[in-house]
Amino acid sequence: MPKAGIHPQYIETSFLCGCGANHLLPSTMGGTVNVDICKECHPYFTGKKREVDTAGRIDKFRARQAAAQAA
Repeated sequence: MPKAGIHPQYIETSFLCGCGANHLLPSTMGGTVNVDICKECHPYFTGKKREVDTAGRIDKFRARQAAAQAA
């Protein structure tokens, strides 16, 4: 028998993706949550390859590689 009063409340929460998709799911967070990637745009589900460059991470990596090879 589960204990009463110890389980969190599940509230309808809006998950807004960077691609523009909006998903309404039950969550303990409530309100609106911004996410970077969802099932509508994730490469696993779409079958398309996508390179995600967050704040120039790929450029920084290539610059470090070039500096290491020059040294």
